[in-house]
Amino acid sequence: GFTIWLAGGGIKGGMTYGQTDEFGHRAVVDRVSPNDYHATLLHLFGIDHTQLMFHQNGQQQFLTDQKPCRVVREILKES
Repeated sequence: GFTIWLAGGGIKGGMTYGQTDEFGHRAVVDRVSPNDYHATLLHLFGIDHTQLMFHQNGQQQFLTDQKPCRVVREILKES
């Protein structure tokens, strides 16, 4: 598990999200993957993570590597 502190930019204030096991080794409630985090930030920037593509080494790349991910709406101010 890991902790990240976010503020402003459409993030709800004064809350925690998720829970790790008793040792803090792995998330056990409300897991958020790195790709979920990227998709959520891109959403806040007004960018669709499924459409954001860039070229690297002559190949098309996607920030979320086109793996399953989601926008974590529970931490956003929007309804």
